[in-house]
Amino acid sequence: MLVRILTEPKNALVPQFQMLFGMDKVELAFTPDAMEAIAHMAMERKTGARGLRSIMENLLLDAMFEIPGSDIVSVHVTGDSVRGDAAPIFVHGQPLPTEDDQEEEQALAQAK
Repeated sequence: MLVRILTEPKNALVPQFQMLFGMDKVELAFTPDAMEAIAHMAMERKTGARGLRSIMENLLLDAMFEIPGSDIVSVHVTGDSVRGDAAPIFVHGQPLPTEDDQEEEQALAQAK
């Protein structure tokens, strides 16, 4: 049930965080095990759905500070990273150009 709350409602937490990371052109992905671990943690804390945001924020806090100004293009959250056994996986590389970037390049090319 809590896993569905993370992904299905129109204001679900996973899409919210994916959009937040997307502002820095970073893909955020969760394994099914990670989603289950987040839900399990909320049940252990007896916070239910209300505690999901806090768990997600604590889990992604370091990534949110590390991403701006870096070459990170993707963050993968696993069950181990939710349980504290490992950090989320950062994938480094060149960010993919967005439509805005392409429009800016075209405008600059036309201005020359």
